[in-house]
Amino acid sequence: MANTRSAKKRIRQTARRHANNRVVRTRARSTVKQAKTALESSDPAAETAVRKAISELDRAAAKGVIHKNNAARRKRRLAKRLAASKKPA
Repeated sequence: MANTRSAKKRIRQTARRHANNRVVRTRARSTVKQAKTALESSDPAAETAVRKAISELDRAAAKGVIHKNNAARRKRRLAKRLAASKKPA
């Protein structure tokens, strides 16, 4: 257990940050999952879902919840899947 005032404050700040980061990370993961399922089922709203997922990934990266390169990699993969689904068979 923390002994100093500053250590106790750190624990409070960390808990608050952890909760906020979890919300952002969960939202990003959920929208990515929705985009993937839309792409797999060749849903006409797949492009909108991918755009929303990219937006959430950008937001998470801007807030420092995930690394910017991690967000870029996930966005690139989604865009690649979207392009492949649009390509005529």
